Amino acid sequence: MTMWIIGDLQGCYDSLMRLLDHIAFEARSDELIFLGDLVNRGPGSEACLRWVRQQCERGSAQCVLGNHDLHLLAVAAGKRSANDGDTLDDILRAPDRASLLDWLARQPLLLRRGDDCIVHAGLHPDWDLDTATLCAQEVEAELAGAQRAAFFARMYGNEPSRWRDCTSAETRQRFAVNSFTRMRFVHRKQHALMLKAKGSAESPPEGCIPWFAAPHQRPARSRVFFGHWSTLGTVKWPQYRVLGLDTGCVWGNRLTACDLHTETLHSVPTAPGEGRTPGG
Repeated sequence: MTMWIIGDLQGCYDSLMRLLDHIAFEARSDELIFLGDLVNRGPGSEACLRWVRQQCERGSAQCVLGNHDLHLLAVAAGKRSANDGDTLDDILRAPDRASLLDWLARQPLLLRRGDDCIVHAGLHPDWDLDTATLCAQEVEAELAGAQRAAFFARMYGNEPSRWRDCTSAETRQRFAVNSFTRMRFVHRKQHALMLKAKGSAESPPEGCIPWFAAPHQRPARSRVFFGHWSTLGTVKWPQYRVLGLDTGCVWGNRLTACDLHTETLHSVPTAPGEGRTPGG
């Protein structure tokens, strides 16, 4: 049995099928874990969502939620406007839209394999693993609950940027969503979320460091597998025990899978017709 962790799909269904052929995925013996952003920007958002859901329900896959998945849910709830370039209409118009979206909303923000963590964007450096788990569970309960729409109404925003400033359930949950699904850089000294900073981790903006380069509260043996950061620059960062597996499939680069146990990487080029250019 091989456990494959796969980077951001973002609606690139044909690329996913190519990758599964490349790694000779066998549903009866292997397991897939998707790093979130199943949907949006690529042309096959509905196909990706349906396929991943089917595999999860069969017991051969799991996934965590990414920022684009949350965006879909917020748009469907009427708490967020669609963006130019979104490719969510097929899902929003589907006759079984309610069951598709309800399944998506019940997926976790964090998966743990012992001390190893699987998330969309990252783990905030001021969290130990128990704190990260509790933060994820608190948000997951909101997403699975009857007041989901009300949660989306208060979810968005860049503040608070520091964990120490989370003094209520609302601020704690917003910080958690931002850390799990949006984070790339943090402030070098204060570890504040620098959500507007982008680019390569190897050339950080002034005053910023990649979230994983800050002193961490998680155990030294713990690994973090994450996506979200297509301009990361490098997949494996052994000095920090992290692997960033978003290799920019939707931007015409590659879709990547990693063997959880051996850290062996496999990737395929973006399938024809699925790649986009930034801003396009």
